[in-house]
Amino acid sequence: MTNLTKIITLILVGLSDHPPTMNGLFVLFLLIYLMTLITNLIIFFLVLIDYHLHNPMYSFLSNLAFLDMSYSSASAPKMLFNLVTKNQSITLPACTAQVFFFLYFACSELLLLSSMSYDRYVAICKPLLYTQIMSWKFCTQLAVVIWIFGIVYSLVHTLFLLRLSYCGPNSIHNFFCDLPHLFQITCTDPTINLVLVFAVGGSVSLSAFLFTFLPYVRILSTILHIPGKTGKVKAFSTCISHLLVVFIFYSSIIFIYLIPTSSNMLSVNKLFSVQYAIIIPLLNPLIYSLRNTDLKASFRRTFSHQKNK
Repeated sequence: MTNLTKIITLILVGLSDHPPTMNGLFVLFLLIYLMTLITNLIIFFLVLIDYHLHNPMYSFLSNLAFLDMSYSSASAPKMLFNLVTKNQSITLPACTAQVFFFLYFACSELLLLSSMSYDRYVAICKPLLYTQIMSWKFCTQLAVVIWIFGIVYSLVHTLFLLRLSYCGPNSIHNFFCDLPHLFQITCTDPTINLVLVFAVGGSVSLSAFLFTFLPYVRILSTILHIPGKTGKVKAFSTCISHLLVVFIFYSSIIFIYLIPTSSNMLSVNKLFSVQYAIIIPLLNPLIYSLRNTDLKASFRRTFSHQKNK
């Protein structure tokens, strides 16, 4: 189908159009973005260089850190540029590219969180078979499948997005481009795209949700039968960290993609978008690192080694 696009530039309304407020938001989100990059880079490189962390659990965690940096970078730099320049425009090709990368990294993170749930299930419920089941070969293959599936999923939505035409208005009431925002301003019938979001996106999300939470029924049952308080506390600690990350991520996805957005809900939608695109990539490393004794010990070892050189 020929793309009949009449508008080639869109306007990202953002979180505010008041200059002093925009300056304050720029400073705030710049600090958040820099902290996101720094904290996730620390986790990524600690896992890479410390042999104590060379196991499947931390391999998944390093992938999560890389994904958090990536999908935060899909939206934050453009938002910061718009805030500092007061120029809120974005070309349609750039907007489409932003949708592709954001969906790619978000879908990959969704599947990765499910894989981390399975890793916890094997570690707690089948500890004697852990190294056999969660071999490096299996973990590598699983990571490759996640990244490839993320590309395919994002590509399907992006290709169908190209069929839409935009005749005006050209204002997106958010700080980045995403599927729901573009559906609201298109002058082409987006029914096919909406069906894809609910059918394909819903199926992927529901499957990932089930694969994430169902193992915890068995995990919690196993933890309760662990003798001794220390073992229970350690097992609960890793599970709570993972469940907290998953809960925050899924709550944002449900609100943004599955609940219709009305004009009265624009402000709330923006807040969830900030949580989804900006806050979560920072929360993930903080939740894992602050509660994880292995990561803190690795940081101390690495820091002490560099200091003694």
